[in-house]
Amino acid sequence: MRNAYPHRAGILRRLWTGLAVAVLVLFALYDLAPLVVMVSTSLKSADEIRSGALLSLPDEIDTGAWAYAWGTACIGATCRGLAPYFVNSVAIAVPAVAISSVLGALNGYALTKWRFRGADLIFALMLFGTFLPYQAILLPLAQTLGALGLGGTRGGLIVAHTAYGLTFTTLFFRNYFVGISDDVVKAALLDGAGFFRIFGEILLPPAIPILAVTVIWQFTQVWNDFLFGSALTWGESLPVTVALINLVNVTTGLKHYNVDMAGAIITGLPTLVVYVLAGKYFIRGLIAGAVKG
Repeated sequence: MRNAYPHRAGILRRLWTGLAVAVLVLFALYDLAPLVVMVSTSLKSADEIRSGALLSLPDEIDTGAWAYAWGTACIGATCRGLAPYFVNSVAIAVPAVAISSVLGALNGYALTKWRFRGADLIFALMLFGTFLPYQAILLPLAQTLGALGLGGTRGGLIVAHTAYGLTFTTLFFRNYFVGISDDVVKAALLDGAGFFRIFGEILLPPAIPILAVTVIWQFTQVWNDFLFGSALTWGESLPVTVALINLVNVTTGLKHYNVDMAGAIITGLPTLVVYVLAGKYFIRGLIAGAVKG
């Protein structure tokens, strides 16, 4: 009976497949709609937006809002842009991600392959740190950075993100390295390899997938942060996320939605590019970590 109507079964299968694809396309369009509106609004003139054409496509492409949001043009007597603060975010994110990822890898390696008394307690305390919200450590962190002379500086924000992200990067690498056999490390020790040689030549090469996950995760957290940036820095050291609020709130007599949208896109573009270019490595790393875990 199962093979009595193979043609009908094939038609039903194609119908269900087509229905599933249609639903997925509908959800994708729903998710992309805000981005389309943002891009469209950023390419309109202020006069066109004030005429009531907020949600329609632009009648004529106008890049003036992008020039003002970046800092190469002015609206009246007001000249503000995100360019210097964008550079600040890059200068903060790159070292914070690099340092926390390297230290997290070393911590995960030491906690799994170089067992010592108290290793489980140290890992438990670091794991507890992943549940601490930013608000719980903000005041002591600000006091510590002030005592070190790093208050209000990009260096202070690098220290803050490195310390806070270290718990997550350690967790990622520790869970990955647990799945690698201890016999490999023991064999390397018998061959005379030391701590860093084992780490660099044996443990790190197969850990590239989880390294990609760690870098993407940490970069996203650092770049999108607003609370640390607004509380721990000021003046010319502000990251771009905080500068975006200042750009949106600038008083020029009229509200310029095109500038707001252009600034928001500029601010979010790096994380979007990272996920577009490295998204497949992120998924592979998550799958590899899950299998090994």
